[in-house]
Amino acid sequence: MAEIGCFLSSEEHGPLSLVNVARAAEEAGFGSVLISDHYHPWIDRQGQSPFVWSVIGGIAATTKLRVTTGVTCPTIRIHPAVLAQAAATAQLMLDGRFSFGVGSGENLNEHILGDRWPPAAVRLDMLEEAVDVMRGLWRGGSYNHHGRHYTVENARLYSLPPAPPPVLVSGFGSKAVELAARIGDGYVSVAPDPGPVGRYRELGGTGPAIAAVKVCWAEDEGSARKVAHDRWPTSCVPGELNQELPAPTHFEQATEHVTEEMVAEQIPCGPDPERHAGAICQYLDSGFDAVYVSQVGDEQLGFMDFFAREVRPRLGH
Repeated sequence: MAEIGCFLSSEEHGPLSLVNVARAAEEAGFGSVLISDHYHPWIDRQGQSPFVWSVIGGIAATTKLRVTTGVTCPTIRIHPAVLAQAAATAQLMLDGRFSFGVGSGENLNEHILGDRWPPAAVRLDMLEEAVDVMRGLWRGGSYNHHGRHYTVENARLYSLPPAPPPVLVSGFGSKAVELAARIGDGYVSVAPDPGPVGRYRELGGTGPAIAAVKVCWAEDEGSARKVAHDRWPTSCVPGELNQELPAPTHFEQATEHVTEEMVAEQIPCGPDPERHAGAICQYLDSGFDAVYVSQVGDEQLGFMDFFAREVRPRLGH
């Protein structure tokens, strides 16, 4: 049976709020969370972007949830040797319940140190080398690496878990899906499309395929639509813009003409459990092994209750 988890939006919630939402999710019957890892929110109105590794520590100290990053870019803003240490520590704190979701990133987060933003093919090459570096460090002992993109000299991780975290690779285009199948312990996507999932399996990918879906519950549909439009007009940003635009102000410019109706077509809004269940089932029917549900806005506790009472039974969970 596919797993239904809870998505924690670092773009919308501060660090303590994220920990509290994780605790509420566990109390509502969720067994796992997927948490976004950003330096910036997509737009200023989302308003947050805490350091994900501190938040994961808080979740580990207060819950028994399984945690996956959705997703971390281990290539530019933070060196993969440093992220190898962060992920190993998270795996120890979560007692083996951590999975490391990784991807090739967005200019929005990775440009901040003035580094060049490479073309997609180069970013995928960097991602592959970064994963190799991290796995090398997780094997223990002194590690050296002199590659095309990264250098590591005489590095050793002393705090290592008994087993390294699984690495789940995010991918949307065909080359990224191929990379996920070749090097990943799982696959991450955001679209309810059976094509990439099937391709991942055809190419030999055996790990779980996971995805996230946004919903916006409220007691009336109108208020839910307003919240969804205010927080996530970027759900209507097409194609490669999500990877290429460098600042929240650019995303605000790109969404100036996105209407409430357009967002409501992308995000189920309101109190109808059939609409929420239907959106989740699109992913389940596409072959995903786990779907993480993201409640847009501040009505987190109300959504947890609604999901447990009205949505989960409709999913057979």
